[in-house]
Amino acid sequence: MARRFSAPYQTEPVSSLASWARNLAVFSVVAVLVSILIVRFGFLEVKPALTTFFGALGCAGLSILVGLAAFVAIWRNGSRGMSRILLAMLIDVMVLAYPAYLGLQYRKLPHIHDITTDPIDPPGFDALARLRGGDGTNTAVYTGLYAAEQQRLAYPDVEPIDLEIPVQRAYEIARQLVGRRKWLIIDERPPLPPRRIGHIEAVARTPIMGFREDVSIRVVADGDDSRIDIRSSSRYFESDLGSNAARILKFAEDLNSAVDNANQRPAVKKPQLPIKPPAKTVKK
Repeated sequence: MARRFSAPYQTEPVSSLASWARNLAVFSVVAVLVSILIVRFGFLEVKPALTTFFGALGCAGLSILVGLAAFVAIWRNGSRGMSRILLAMLIDVMVLAYPAYLGLQYRKLPHIHDITTDPIDPPGFDALARLRGGDGTNTAVYTGLYAAEQQRLAYPDVEPIDLEIPVQRAYEIARQLVGRRKWLIIDERPPLPPRRIGHIEAVARTPIMGFREDVSIRVVADGDDSRIDIRSSSRYFESDLGSNAARILKFAEDLNSAVDNANQRPAVKKPQLPIKPPAKTVKK
């Protein structure tokens, strides 16, 4: 009877470079999430959070380089680990895609951080001034005519909002939109006589990192109509990457839509009760 010999099943070892690429990619995701939490909940100052964030981007870039080296090693010696390389590359792309887009915006857009519909007489930061001008923050004073010219070239659609409604009604609609956006209101003053100038100061947050950007809204009477001017300014960094202009344009669009809907809403008529005929008198 013939005897069968079975050789033990042997597998190629997993590439250590592939494991390192995956580990670096996972670490970069964790570091990005930690930096976002630091900014949003104010655990530390902005600078340490940014240090953590850029360190995470560096880990993602290093993961790509290690992954390419692992691919070459696997191609040469036939070791395993291709799935780890693909996973690392997928994570790295997810981590670096949005920062790469912001980098393109930084090169494309002007380096300004203070946008307003009225560069000549911008709405002021009165209550918000005490939150600005500290270490690493931008000043509350408007940046001037140079920034106004840069804004005109980059964002020509940012202009005052003229509404054919009374100033009190315009203020109420603007106040409702601010509340709907969950902006933190620092100060609000309705347009009371005799000046009839309304003022709202609030703090908005950027979508992902949650950086604070200050907003000032001024509502003034223009005869029987009204005019609204908005100023949105980043508290940090010399460039806002277009976030303030986008905020103002979206607010103006929603404001005009809310006014149009209010004007087109039909008046509610009170139901009329049926008129009863007079009771007949019975002659005896």
